[in-house]
Order: sequence, then C-alpha cells, then structure tokens
Amino acid sequence: MTRIVVVGSINMDLVTQAPRFVGPGETILGERFLTVPGGKGANQAVAAARLGAAVALVGALGRDAFGDQLQGGLDREGIALEHVCRLDDEASGTASITVADGENQIIVVPAANARVTPAQVEQARILIARADAVLVQMEIPLDTVEATLRLGHRLGVPVILNPAPAQKLPAEWLKLARYVTPNQHELAILLGADPTEDFRMLMQRAPCPVVLTRGSDGAWYREQGEPVHQSGFHVDVVDSTGAGDTFNAALAVFLHEGLPAAVRKACAAAALSVGKLGAQGGMPGLREVETLLTRTG
Repeated sequence: MTRIVVVGSINMDLVTQAPRFVGPGETILGERFLTVPGGKGANQAVAAARLGAAVALVGALGRDAFGDQLQGGLDREGIALEHVCRLDDEASGTASITVADGENQIIVVPAANARVTPAQVEQARILIARADAVLVQMEIPLDTVEATLRLGHRLGVPVILNPAPAQKLPAEWLKLARYVTPNQHELAILLGADPTEDFRMLMQRAPCPVVLTRGSDGAWYREQGEPVHQSGFHVDVVDSTGAGDTFNAALAVFLHEGLPAAVRKACAAAALSVGKLGAQGGMPGLREVETLLTRTG
C-alpha cells in the first residue's frame, strides 16, 4: 500500500451556492448554505485515502465544535491523526466559499493552521522517512513548508509542493521539491514572472520539475526538455472546489507508476471530483478512476 504524509491545513468550509457572484456593496439571495470539511491539507489527505493510500496528516485544529467535527471526519476516512495537534487558545480554520456557475470564490481564515510548526514536521520524521511521497501546500506558515521540503530532501522522500495560495518562493526551496504543481497564475507568482507569459516558457524557466494544472484542458508536465500535455476528461461540472487537491493527491498516490501515468490518473480523478458539491464530497475512489480510464481508453 502506498504511504502518503500530508503536511497542511484543515478547515471547515462555509459554502454558499448562489445564482451568480456578487459585486461590491451588493446583496443577493443565495440558493443553499452548508458546512463541509475542507482545507487543502485535509482535502489532499482524504483524496489520497479514498484512492487506497495509507495516509497520515500533520496539522492543527482548535478545541472547538468545528475541530471536533473535522477530526471525526478525518478519523472516519482512516487517516492517521497522531500529528494533528488540538489548540486550546485558537479556533479551527475556516474557508468562506461562494459557488456560482461551476466556479468558486474563496476567503480563508487560517486560525489554527497558522500554528503548524517546523517542530511538528520534525516530530513526524519517522513517518516521513517511511513515506512514498509527501504533500505540502501553502495554507500553513512558510517556515513549516520549508522544513517539510528540507526534511523530505534529506531523507530522499519525494515532496510535492502545491504552491497555493501562491507567493514568490526562493529558488533554493523550489529545487528541494520533487515536483511543484501550480496552475498558470500560481507559477507566474512563484517565479516572480509576468502572468501573461506563455506558461510553457515559465515551466522551462522553473528551477525544478513542474506539473502544471489547466482545469478542463488537463495538465502539462516537464522533467527535462519540452513540456508534455495530458488532456483533460470531459465531465459535467457542479463544483470545482477541491479539484486541484484531488489532482495533487492522485499524483502522489500514483507517482510510483511514473510521471506520465500519474498525471493521467490525476487528471481523471480531478475530473470526477467536480461532479458533486463540496471539496471532499466529490473525491472519487480508486474504482471510479479506473472505470473512467477504461471507458475513455
């Protein structure tokens, strides 16, 4: 069984479905409101577990009602939570999400996620040393992201850096990642480049291998030479929230099969994830991914 360690955020998503996005100072009537588990770290952990991996999560929750709900949900997914700390003096993280026309707008309040520390990463050293891959995102402090990259590099464990929300990072950090997985906008920010520049040129300028997500267009990936395109899978979109997290999880789970196969399966898993509401609600199981791949040849 593939072993994955995820270092990242855990949020409660506060989701509002609306007929359209509102403008400044505008009030409209929404169609539906619900609370669903989220956070990029938790999302990627859940997606990897559903794809058959043994998953451990490093993160933080407040000792509040949302924290209890989030911990219970992760536990039911079979995710190891020994390195998720509960904080008495901080709330659990939240994300306010508006969904309209299959797209989303998100505001994240980190709260407990801002106190995921490099010490927690070091405490998980044995788990990381035994992992087949490590996933880390940027909804936690940057010194913790750096600690994860450095520890994985020292231990020879591939670390996949999902640079979201994006900000410019030192080239030295990027070189420690086995793969960086931005979209086009995130890659430009990451490199401090012009966002209108051709993404294939940006991929070639990056100091590390890049797997670039392109929504319904699929993904592009580059280890050496020219970037290679993996087409997307056509699906009816209900909610795109969590598609990127599903992609990253699948990439990590299937990485042992080689990068081309892993990217193809990641595109299939991400496509399946947008067919239901909520970041974790649509995350597919392994059989669903295999069925889609078989049906599409």
